[in-house]
Amino acid sequence: MKTCDRFERMKTAFETDLTILNGHADGHAGSNPAKASSRIAKGVKLNMARALSKHYARCKVCC
Repeated sequence: MKTCDRFERMKTAFETDLTILNGHADGHAGSNPAKASSRIAKGVKLNMARALSKHYARCKVCC
């Protein structure tokens, strides 16, 4: 799958956010803020999939 630079930048930014949120959830396991970080990470993952698939469908370089 060939992708453009913008796709890679978007993916990297989302993955960075996911790493931070999941790291916080793992580091503070069981606490309410950790549970919130885990829920937010799930939402970010869904948003990432939505944004990347929309980009891939519309980008002339990626198609």
